[in-house]
Amino acid sequence: MFTALSPLERPILLWFQNVLRNPVTDPIVSFFTHLGDGGALFIVLTLLLLCHPKTRRAGFAAACALVFSLLFTNMILKHLFARPRPWTDCAALLPLVAEHDPNSFPSGHTSAAFAFAFGSLRALPKKWMKVSVVILGVLMALSRLYVGVHYPSDVLAGFVVGDLAALCGWLLSEKILQWRASRPA
Repeated sequence: MFTALSPLERPILLWFQNVLRNPVTDPIVSFFTHLGDGGALFIVLTLLLLCHPKTRRAGFAAACALVFSLLFTNMILKHLFARPRPWTDCAALLPLVAEHDPNSFPSGHTSAAFAFAFGSLRALPKKWMKVSVVILGVLMALSRLYVGVHYPSDVLAGFVVGDLAALCGWLLSEKILQWRASRPA
């Protein structure tokens, strides 16, 4: 499957490298993409949502979604597919950041970003918050291509897995909240 995709995706990654990369944005994008390491940025944002009563429901759904994202992406799919990183297949591609996980598919950063975004989206009280979490997810996905550590299909799969994790997280969080509300005081 990946053997047929890789030749189609290499030119996209080389376009990011040869056209978009520059000394001004390289350190900014590299720093930003590192904020997603281990889901750190999304865990911190989830904790912030949990701290405020008006966003607590969104934070709880995001927390559940992040757990599903971790299980689906890092515990199952990356090991199941074991797709090598793009620089192992494309000698001209120079990654901007070190990536210690040898498996590329799907993008864990993208999955976590969209699990957080779509997990919290339904319960966020303000439109600017909803727009912000989606933009954050898109920027994280693009950063993974920019730094050269994922193929476009890895990022697309991360988006789909993140969306599925968000749906599972939302459903689980709603069931837990309904169960908690139905218990006698």
